[in-house]
Amino acid sequence: MPALSLQDRAMGALLGAFVGDALALGPHWYYDLNELRREYGDWISDYTTPKPNRYHSGMKAGQSSQAGVLLRLTLCSLVEQSSYDETDFCRRMNQDFFPLIDGTPMTGPGGYTSQSMREAWKKRISQGLPWGKIGGNADTTEAAERTVAIAVRYALQPAILASTVARNTALTQTDGTVVAMTVAFCAVLGLLVEGHRLDEETSGKLMERVKNGELPFHTVTTGNLQSPRPDSADVPWAGQFPSPDALLTPSCIARAAHDPDIRIEPAWKASLVYGMPCAVYHQFPAAYYLASRFSDDFESTVLHAVNGGGQNQARAILAGALTGAMAGLSGIPQRFIDGLENSAELLQLARQLSNQIATKG
Repeated sequence: MPALSLQDRAMGALLGAFVGDALALGPHWYYDLNELRREYGDWISDYTTPKPNRYHSGMKAGQSSQAGVLLRLTLCSLVEQSSYDETDFCRRMNQDFFPLIDGTPMTGPGGYTSQSMREAWKKRISQGLPWGKIGGNADTTEAAERTVAIAVRYALQPAILASTVARNTALTQTDGTVVAMTVAFCAVLGLLVEGHRLDEETSGKLMERVKNGELPFHTVTTGNLQSPRPDSADVPWAGQFPSPDALLTPSCIARAAHDPDIRIEPAWKASLVYGMPCAVYHQFPAAYYLASRFSDDFESTVLHAVNGGGQNQARAILAGALTGAMAGLSGIPQRFIDGLENSAELLQLARQLSNQIATKG
């Protein structure tokens, strides 16, 4: 297989996230898998319209949920500012997003407003608190879903990627574990956009960046997690996060995905193994598993993510971004691009951001 270009990988990550989001719009949050099968059949293979009286009711197949809306907002800010500008991001949230929601769940663009956004709206609008004071303790993946764009923009600058993702995450989610796992996910995605694979060597590559001071995690171990030598001259770099565990998870899961003695069949049952709920500690592992198992097969990755039920939208966004980076835009089936609302605009934005990576490093 010929090597993919940086632009192909970057655009694949971005469109992969948008496609994953829209694919799960209809069958979102079915925790009863029998109900999911009754409503949508044994296998969901394309965009679907949400059923009446469900999440996203009234929307149409191929449209974006609120996660896609916020990813687009972040992407637009990056493109127009040529970098991450927190003032511009917050201005867009104030002017373009918060006026569309009211602090309740079943309103706003995309048909549903997440916990972290409801909390941020209440503190910013109802209480008048400034940015930097409105973050909450939601343990979900909302920040990771929008910072996909930041990870792509700074894929060749891991230190800037980590600090920028951490700052953007903390605007709405302040739990230390959530921030660490979000930064780790984006560091993995950046590595894939660079041209690496999601495999047993991923964590080792990330740990080298920790030791070089490029990623803000703490480490006191040497290679393969061995104890440091008593006479070692190396001084462990103490970072923002207390442990490197969020960076070690991806390779453990990649080993499981390719171990012939460990089989999850069919692969959509990864949602049962790692958990169907919304929290980061369920969503990231399932996304790593599916992306590693189907690293060059975008369609299998996102469809198994969607057919696993539960919080399948976050699972499909995250896994779609990871596999999109490895398979490239050229590896995303054309029907997914054609059926995605506003795909021409999203392709143009993705192309503009990928050009910024190549020209600005």
